[in-house]
Amino acid sequence: MADDAEDNDKKPASKTKKKGSFWRELPVLLVVAVVVALLVRTFVLQSFWIPSGSMENTLQLNDYVLANKLIYDFRDPERGEIVVFKAPQSWQGAPGEEDFIKRVIAVGGDTVSYSKKDKHIRVNGEPLDEESYLYTNPETGKQQSPSLEDQEFKVKVPEGRLWVMGDHRWASGDSRERWERTEDEMESTIAVDSVIGKAFVLIWPVNRWDGLTIPDTFDGVPEPK
Repeated sequence: MADDAEDNDKKPASKTKKKGSFWRELPVLLVVAVVVALLVRTFVLQSFWIPSGSMENTLQLNDYVLANKLIYDFRDPERGEIVVFKAPQSWQGAPGEEDFIKRVIAVGGDTVSYSKKDKHIRVNGEPLDEESYLYTNPETGKQQSPSLEDQEFKVKVPEGRLWVMGDHRWASGDSRERWERTEDEMESTIAVDSVIGKAFVLIWPVNRWDGLTIPDTFDGVPEPK
């Protein structure tokens, strides 16, 4: 009986010790959690808010996407991927408007073109079937054309650069729009080094959660000659 009494006396003390230990460790755990979160945000993953309709209907105004910031440390962006990048100063229409999101249409060495005759964006001569992602008017159900009807172009993308376009072509400040203004290959493309990350999933609103994959049409694009 005496032994049982001694054991009972010890138990509350043990519990008190464990409880006190937890509260002493809690600040350390919070600091570690914050550091890990900052490291992930800085080097691995980051969410981005969509402030415009330039990527409709794929991405809507006020959507949020998650971008992989690590992937391009190991390879360059590929055709069809949606990328977040630091826009050139000349592309920025308002103060603080630095982070842009567009679809990569062509990469360094590619030739991208559009003609009124066949009404297709072509990359290295291969026509893109863009029906799966080009903007469709929700009221009329009519899909937008791949480019402004009367503005043809043919551009060879410089090495280390990307030709990027919004899915809502008529509401997007992108490579096509810059080419119309300048007819300059460098001014109309972005540097691979300016890319922040690959947008790979739509995370908000939750009822529209979806992966952002490369459309099959880019599988048929040949390498530049």
